Amino acid sequence: MFIAIVGMAIAGVLVVYNQAVRGSADPLVRKQAVAIAESLLNEVLMQPFTWCDPQDAANDAGTPPASAADCTGGAANSQDNGGGALGPQPATESRSSTTDPFDNVADYHGYTMGPGVSTHGGTAIPELSAYSASVTVTRSGAVFGLAADAVLRVDVLVTGRGETITLSGYRFRHSPNATG
Repeated sequence: MFIAIVGMAIAGVLVVYNQAVRGSADPLVRKQAVAIAESLLNEVLMQPFTWCDPQDAANDAGTPPASAADCTGGAANSQDNGGGALGPQPATESRSSTTDPFDNVADYHGYTMGPGVSTHGGTAIPELSAYSASVTVTRSGAVFGLAADAVLRVDVLVTGRGETITLSGYRFRHSPNATG
């Protein structure tokens, strides 16, 4: 009788131990997903938030652009498009380009990476091949009682190994008449 009771107790302890060991890897996977999301969000938020693409000739004029209409070619060539769609402009820009890289927050709208995560220069990181990331940029000025185009919300979604992480950040146009 004693052996049966001890056997059942040991079996119960082993089941709990097995569950604890199986779940111990999850925090590592979650931390890795958060680290990827933080890195990409920081990269995006460090970019300029300007009326015109930083390569636009209007930025070189004596007076910085005061609105999207001041960009060369008007609002159609601006990063904000005056309320229209956000996106990489010009379309030749890419995150990993050495000659024409993303150079504005809005450039990252719609950017996706994966499966597999790469460095800013485009080098794949084999250890992160199970992760994917995507970026969405939307106008959010109204959230703060400002003009819609005065604030951009950046959402970074990272998925991989059963984890899904979304981090969000805001980029304010703190100097509306400046280029940076």
